[in-house]
Amino acid sequence: MSSDVKAARDWSRERLRTLGWTDSAPQTVDAVLLTVSELVTNAHIHAHSDAQLVMTWDTRCLHVAVHDASSGLPTPRPPSAERIGGRGILLVDALADSWEARPCPYGKTIVACFHPPAAPEPDGQQT
Repeated sequence: MSSDVKAARDWSRERLRTLGWTDSAPQTVDAVLLTVSELVTNAHIHAHSDAQLVMTWDTRCLHVAVHDASSGLPTPRPPSAERIGGRGILLVDALADSWEARPCPYGKTIVACFHPPAAPEPDGQQT
């Protein structure tokens, strides 16, 4: 499983590099890569499934979608000192600009959206 997560992160990092985000938005890149790790790990651990990762850039949002074979939709659980894990969706919620779980005929897809940071205006002011 850990090799699948690493492969997903490496593949994602290369896509983000082609967008120019590794130089222009390194914090967003870190957030995307951590989200990919969490969603792929969740597919393996909770869905007992392979993960299918798709990234789509529509010039406003980078959509990071991970599909697995379980129809059970994730529900954020409050953190607990008594159990290990259970914080993945809380992390995705904190890192992504938005996210949603979509039921599918053969499982579900979790889609997280990331907006790139606003480019500074020529006078140095952010919009």
